[in-house]
Amino acid sequence: MENKAHAIAAGAFVLLLSALLVALAVWLTRESGEWLTYDVTTDDPVTGLQQQASVRFRGVKVGKVADISFDPQVPGNVLVRIAVAANTPVTRSTFAMLGFQGVTGIAFVQLDDTGQSKERLSTNDEQPTRIPMRLGLVGQLSEQSGRILAQLEETSRRINQLLASENQKTLVTSIDAIGQAAASLPPVMKEAGTALQSLRTAAGSVAGSADEVKKTMADYSRLAQRVQQPGGALDQLSQESDLLPRLNRTLDETSHAARQVRRMAGTLQDNPQTLLLGPGLILPGPGEPGFVTPLVTQGERP
Repeated sequence: MENKAHAIAAGAFVLLLSALLVALAVWLTRESGEWLTYDVTTDDPVTGLQQQASVRFRGVKVGKVADISFDPQVPGNVLVRIAVAANTPVTRSTFAMLGFQGVTGIAFVQLDDTGQSKERLSTNDEQPTRIPMRLGLVGQLSEQSGRILAQLEETSRRINQLLASENQKTLVTSIDAIGQAAASLPPVMKEAGTALQSLRTAAGSVAGSADEVKKTMADYSRLAQRVQQPGGALDQLSQESDLLPRLNRTLDETSHAARQVRRMAGTLQDNPQTLLLGPGLILPGPGEPGFVTPLVTQGERP
């Protein structure tokens, strides 16, 4: 009987101790404070995300994942129910992303905000408000890698098409033509340099001519000012009333003398002996008294 009593006492002690340990664990892991429930919906896979996974707001732990299921409203979408602390600044511009912890690869829900709205996002346990999920860094890399692979495949196809046997001859011909064009560039550049130097010389000459023209115009301008200024040549000519008539008479006499000199020079050229013998007797001409018709000798033409 004593052995049974000791066995019963030991069993009761073990059961009591186990209950105390369970109660202590529940007390230590209890979650105090007010919690708000939101639903995160996405059409992307949530690989690695499990219940009780962390929920972080800009890196700060604010809650946990309560449930993961399919969205009954949008077929094919995944619905992730999260519980976050009531003091978490969730607004209408808050969005969710799927993050991963270091090397372990354990997924968690990362909340962030664009800052476009300051209004708090209200929710309730019966019908939680939905928060959209965007592609995280891994999702973006996966999507971009697919596009990059497609572009690489297209580039490889085009390179193969370019290097096909029927295009190689055309490519070699084009390279030869480019080489010939490059070889003809130095003479052309030299001729262009010579032409440019000639243009510079011509421009210098034109500039010098322009300077000379400017100087001449300045001289004429100063001369005109001197002539037109009070007491100048025009003013003196206007004051001398008898100067112009005397000048006209002098010009007439000079012209008459020039005609006489011209006439004398013509006479000396025709009859140089008149310089010593005088003009001599002038024979009458046809129609004048004493005119005699000259005789025509044989063999002469009239």
